[in-house]
Amino acid sequence: MNRSATVLLTALAPVSWGTTYAVTTEFLPPGRPLFTGLMRALPAGLLLLALTRVLPRGIWWGRAAVLGALNIGAFFPLLFLSAYRLPGGTAAVVTSVGPLCVVGLSAVLLGQRPTARSVLTGIVAAFGVSLVVLRAAGALDVLGVTAALAATVSMSAGTVLTQRWGRPDGVGPLALAGWQLTAGGLLVAPLALGVEGAPPALNGPAVGGYVYLALANTAVAYWLWFRGIGRLTATQVTFLGPLSPLTAATVGWAALGQALTPVQAAGMAVAFGATVAGQLHRTGTAERPSDRPGRGGRPGPVTATAGTPRQTSGG
Repeated sequence: MNRSATVLLTALAPVSWGTTYAVTTEFLPPGRPLFTGLMRALPAGLLLLALTRVLPRGIWWGRAAVLGALNIGAFFPLLFLSAYRLPGGTAAVVTSVGPLCVVGLSAVLLGQRPTARSVLTGIVAAFGVSLVVLRAAGALDVLGVTAALAATVSMSAGTVLTQRWGRPDGVGPLALAGWQLTAGGLLVAPLALGVEGAPPALNGPAVGGYVYLALANTAVAYWLWFRGIGRLTATQVTFLGPLSPLTAATVGWAALGQALTPVQAAGMAVAFGATVAGQLHRTGTAERPSDRPGRGGRPGPVTATAGTPRQTSGG
């Protein structure tokens, strides 16, 4: 499959995540963010495990637990905590700095030299998102901002480590997604029960909402996300992240009757332009799957010599 098709398929993940807010507010019980995170992760992970029938081996038990904690187990609770404590779309603005986090972590863990263009593109993407989702100023909650930043760093680290470690021989992205979702869901479960208590009573719309979140929004979306991380650079994958708040704004306008101002429309254009630019820039390294084995038993990234242009080919 060519690179453009891979980018488009990977982009479906953040587009799907952009529908989470509408589904949660319209169909799910209020005030149960941890239970919602649990229902997103654990059923999806167990389903993928049942479909693939592949379990981690050796060092991958530990790696699956680490990736599951970063991408799911820590990310979900921190993200929900920030969303509940920060006004308007402030949480989305804070988390939109994810591309900048991945650029920095990729330099440390993958040896990908950050470029002025990638840093500028990340700043422009965050600015565009802020125009779309940021509302009237209010007192910012320190815990909420800290949780949003921690969620961003957690997902960014998970994205970079997923690319660094690759996958074991014979293991596809579907199984890798199942490992992480199951591990993350098992981490969220005791937290949800301890903080929120017993599961709430569910009506028909709530059941449908949870089924959608577990299947399309999580099982399929994370499979596409981890598949993309294996074929693109971590920086390219994370530059698709702004599509999530852009989708949320579009769904709010089209389906929920929320107004879309000219400033918001301009912000969408800016953020989308930065997302496209993030797929075009060159970095200090590129992943070439056919070159040599990586640490996870699969091909890994190849480091360029100084002055050699690289083609960029993850959360």
